[in-house]
Amino acid sequence: MESLVVTPFAPNRRSGRGNRTIGIIRALALLGRVEVAFLPLDGAEPDPALVADPAIELRKVSSSRGAKRAFLYRRARARGVPKDYASNLSYELFAALTDAKGKDFDRVVADSPSAASALLLLGKKRPIYYNAHNLESALYSGQRSAGKSDLYELAQFERSVLEMAQETWFPSSRDLSGAAALAPEARLRLVPNVVDVSSIAPVRTPASQSALFVADFSLPHNRRSGRFLVREVMPLVWKQLPQARLVLVGRRMAVTGGLDPRIELHGFVEDLPGIYAVSGCALVPLLENRGSPLKLVEAMAYGLPIVATPFAAGGVDGLVSGVHYLEGDGAEGFAEAVVRALSGRAGDVGAEARKLAESDYSIEALSRRLAEV
Repeated sequence: MESLVVTPFAPNRRSGRGNRTIGIIRALALLGRVEVAFLPLDGAEPDPALVADPAIELRKVSSSRGAKRAFLYRRARARGVPKDYASNLSYELFAALTDAKGKDFDRVVADSPSAASALLLLGKKRPIYYNAHNLESALYSGQRSAGKSDLYELAQFERSVLEMAQETWFPSSRDLSGAAALAPEARLRLVPNVVDVSSIAPVRTPASQSALFVADFSLPHNRRSGRFLVREVMPLVWKQLPQARLVLVGRRMAVTGGLDPRIELHGFVEDLPGIYAVSGCALVPLLENRGSPLKLVEAMAYGLPIVATPFAAGGVDGLVSGVHYLEGDGAEGFAEAVVRALSGRAGDVGAEARKLAESDYSIEALSRRLAEV
């Protein structure tokens, strides 16, 4: 099987979006040759694992800024493509999708809404697969800044793309349900976020009272989750475990002033396995529906006891509270689950989560799923 993946960014691990794309490319590469056409925005380079794989051919696409780009933007807007997505659709990426028709690719994958918007410009149904990172209209419906007209435009655009695609890949059953309601005639498939489980050695849970939260703090929802832990959860934890520590790891962290000394700020770290190895539990405190949290899947692979909110756990199919993770709803419920995990009362949830990661959320498992026609 030969595949073409067209994406408007360099697939690397700087974001959850990049991690999802890497997982799909590597899973397809286990089935045959994969060509990846990408835009190297801001000088970003693909992940070294993609570069090293002989089954993967990476092709940089230079994006023009002239009349062709402007013309394509106007065409996209006229067909109902939202401004942000139309801006990221370069003429060269559009050409990569349209030129694939005469080549021997078994699958042509448009990665992200910007690339998939080309489907509307082609004017008729084409055998192009859409890798959706989220159900975008559901993702933005809860944001206060989202206007009704913008949400309506986004929903109409998304419905059209889902109907035009050969098949759309979503990361969770929650996304699939919403997509089926939005576009009942669309062909949909569950393609979960995965990690390279085989390269992650499960950690042995130490007698540690450090609770770990790894996130990209450039994203507003992760900043809100961080504030939830700092301001609401940890004060309750400290009433029972005065020596407990909160470890925050991730890029673009901007926390200033008056922090309790029991809170550690690490920013971006090279040795993430080392951080997991000295932690007592991993936290996934999402406070809203944000698709399928890849950091939860990563924590599962490390085999560390996980404390997650219902919103977070609901984005990863197969997770069972009390079996694979400890659930905490609200500040009090989350604090109680953290105390339980740090007190060594989490049972075998870490080991069971690791088993689920191996069976359902590894690159090999995703490859087997994508092999099914």
